[in-house]
Amino acid sequence: MEKNNESSGEFILLGFSDQPRLEMVLFVVCTVFYFLAVTGNSAIIFLSLMDLRLHTPMYFFLSNLSLLDLCYSTSSIPQFQINLWGPRKTISFVGCAVQLFAFLSVGGIECILLSVMAYDRFVAVCKPLHYLTIMHPQLCLKLAAFAWLGGTASSTLMSPLTMSLGRCGHRRINHFVCEMPAIIHISCVDTSWIEGLIFILAIPIVLVPLIMILVSYGYIAAAVLRIKSTASRRKAFNTCSSHMAVVSLFYSSIIYMYMQPGNLASQDQGKFLTLFYCLVTPTLNPFIYSLRNKDMKAAMLKVLGKDRNLLDPQGT
Repeated sequence: MEKNNESSGEFILLGFSDQPRLEMVLFVVCTVFYFLAVTGNSAIIFLSLMDLRLHTPMYFFLSNLSLLDLCYSTSSIPQFQINLWGPRKTISFVGCAVQLFAFLSVGGIECILLSVMAYDRFVAVCKPLHYLTIMHPQLCLKLAAFAWLGGTASSTLMSPLTMSLGRCGHRRINHFVCEMPAIIHISCVDTSWIEGLIFILAIPIVLVPLIMILVSYGYIAAAVLRIKSTASRRKAFNTCSSHMAVVSLFYSSIIYMYMQPGNLASQDQGKFLTLFYCLVTPTLNPFIYSLRNKDMKAAMLKVLGKDRNLLDPQGT
C-alpha cells in the first residue's frame, strides 16, 4: 500500500513561490529566452538540413546539439511557466518521472556529444588533409548514436532508482523542475548509496568526456601555435574558442550540481544553476557557436532569398 501511495498523486514544485515578485519577472524573462532558444536552435537544424554547404560533420554535430538544447528547454520551461502563472504548482508522478528521465538523458547525451565535437575539431585542425577521410558519414553517425545511447542508458538506470526512493508522504520539491538532487532531498531513507552511484556514473558521463575535451584542445592549441599564417590561426582560434565557450557554460553548472551529494547542495543556488543550463545556455549556444558563423549566415541569406553574393568567395 505504501509503495502504491509513493507512485500516485502529485508533487508540489515550490520553485520561487516564496518570492512572488521574482516569479513575475522570471515569467517574462523565461518567455523571452525560451522563444529565442526555440527560434535559434530550430534555425540551425533547418539550415543544416536545407543547405548542402552545411552537410559536413561539424554542422551535423551542431544540429544534434541544437536538438538537445530544444529538448533541454522544452522538458522543463513550459511546465515552469505554467506554475509561475497560476497558484497550482503541481506536477503528476508520471509527469515528474518523464521530466526527470528527459532531463538526465539530455544532460548525459550533451556531455558525450561535446567531447565528440571536440574530437571533430581536433581532426579538422591537426589533420586537415585527412579530415574527410577520418570523419566520414558512417563514423559521424556512430559517434552521434553512441552519445545518444550513452546518455539515455545512464538515465534509464538513474531515473527509476531516484523515483523509487521512499519519501514518507513528502511531496514538496524545493525546485521548479523534477531534478535528481531535489528529489533525493525529500527522501526519508538513507540516500548515501544513490549519491555514491551518481558520483560513479558521473565519471564516465561527465569527467571522461571533459578530459577528452581538454586533451583534444591541448593538441589543438599546440597545432594552432605552429600555424604561420595569421589569418589561418585566427580562423582556427575562432572556431575552437566558440566550442570552448559552450563547454565552459555547460560543464561548470553540471559539475557543480552532480559531482557532489544532493543533500549538501544549496537549494537556491541549485535552482538558478538549473535555470541557467536549461534555458540560458540553450539560448546562447546558437549565437556564440553557429549563427555568427559565415557559412551559417550565407545559408540564412540563401533561404531568405537574399543570397546575392553579399559574402565574397572567401567568406569575408
